Amino acid sequence: MQSTTFLSMSYWRLMALCCLLWAGSAVHAQVAQPTQVVAEDYRLGAGDTVRVLVFQSPDLTVEARVSENGAISVPLVGNITIGGLSIADAERKIAEALKSGGYLQRPQVNIVLLQVRGNQVSVLGQVQRPGRFPLELANTRVSDVLAMAGGINSNGDDTVILSGVREGQPFRRLIDIPALFLNEDTGGNLFVAAGDTLYVHRAPVFYIYGEVNRAGPYRIERGMTVMQGLAMGGGPTNRGSETRLRLHRRDASGAVQQTTPTLTDALQANDVIYVRESLF
Repeated sequence: MQSTTFLSMSYWRLMALCCLLWAGSAVHAQVAQPTQVVAEDYRLGAGDTVRVLVFQSPDLTVEARVSENGAISVPLVGNITIGGLSIADAERKIAEALKSGGYLQRPQVNIVLLQVRGNQVSVLGQVQRPGRFPLELANTRVSDVLAMAGGINSNGDDTVILSGVREGQPFRRLIDIPALFLNEDTGGNLFVAAGDTLYVHRAPVFYIYGEVNRAGPYRIERGMTVMQGLAMGGGPTNRGSETRLRLHRRDASGAVQQTTPTLTDALQANDVIYVRESLF
């Protein structure tokens, strides 16, 4: 009877010990292999920080920053260029170097992306959050980057200037932002590349003063006429007249020309409207 009781107690102790060992190994696995949240087609670039792990070879573990020429230093094999490669391709390249060098027969390499610094694009000008943003996907378009920057603010223009390098040559393109969404042809929604810069200039304005209710500068909307500009200024005062307007506009030589506009004339950037007093 005592022997049976002893065996029963030993069994439960053994089961408890196994549970503890299993729980400990699960925790260890979670710590040893941090979660890597990154797009599958992300391309490693200069400034990225990675951790290289080799299965059953902890002495080969290394954390490194991808240099400007796209290389990292790996124990035993030295410098290996991984810039421009996906994480899977970089893992295979390091494993092949370890195998061809005769260091390991079947190396299993795992790369963890610790910090993203490479493959960035800059957004400047009249946006909500100007700055540099990582390109985590290979097919990121202009509209995607503008969304990362919070969109264009109230002072921003309707166009964005995309500049960078394509095939070793300087690249610059003026993109109509509303056309990206209003037209069926989305050819203007270009793909962006690492190192590109998007710049949103301040929107063009006109000025109105004189016998008008709200004098000051105002944004020019597309196709805006003198009549619409006068309406933005609150219209003429009781002493003013919409038929007695004077328009100041700078010509190509820089000289300011004075004309008497009609209400249907189109406004241009930096036009100045003066509302004169009524004759009666």
